[in-house]
Amino acid sequence: MRVMKASVVAVAMAAIAAVGLSAGQDADRKVAGGGITAKGWQGMVDSAAAKKGSTINDSKFMEMGGGYHIQAGSPGTYWNPANTASGDYTVSATFKEGKSSSDHPHSYGLFIGGKNMNSPTQSFVYCVAYGNGTALVRGFNGETVFNPSKRQPNAAVNKAGADGSVTQEIAWTVKGDQVSCSVNGTAVATFSKADLVGAGKLESTDGIYGIRVAHNVDVTVTNLAKK
Repeated sequence: MRVMKASVVAVAMAAIAAVGLSAGQDADRKVAGGGITAKGWQGMVDSAAAKKGSTINDSKFMEMGGGYHIQAGSPGTYWNPANTASGDYTVSATFKEGKSSSDHPHSYGLFIGGKNMNSPTQSFVYCVAYGNGTALVRGFNGETVFNPSKRQPNAAVNKAGADGSVTQEIAWTVKGDQVSCSVNGTAVATFSKADLVGAGKLESTDGIYGIRVAHNVDVTVTNLAKK
């Protein structure tokens, strides 16, 4: 009797774990006709995705309506080498996400401080928003991940409407020793340069800026600008 009860509990726990996994994760898709067609733009998928055989051509990045339309397969980063920022600056863009086909939110936003972008040693820091009202700041230096600010709710981040769509204005501002990410006009995370620059982090806040997306995102990016 005890063995039977233990078996029942084990099966139930396994089922719960399986449900939790399927609810929290979805496999990277492969977008038909993928590739980067926007003039001057390049991109890379994350190293973890690349190790599984995914490439940037499993996603689609194209010009649309004066901006860019991204249908992501694996998580990745997109940039135009001509887009650089140094000293004091603000870079910003508008992101409009359509209704998600997933049961959990995916993220999108901007990165700054990009170096060695076409290399496995690329480094950058990104700020992203999710349609459930949360934001995150994270960076890469090669395969090293650093987390200046964990994912957390913020009232400034818009939540998806009844139709599942949502728009976010995302910006990075570097001024003196202060670096801030804003969503919809409100700073959601602020750092000193020492928080972001150093061993295992950025070489500098100067560098290439561009677009960061999670896997399986479908988002339109407009008004990408530096000032």
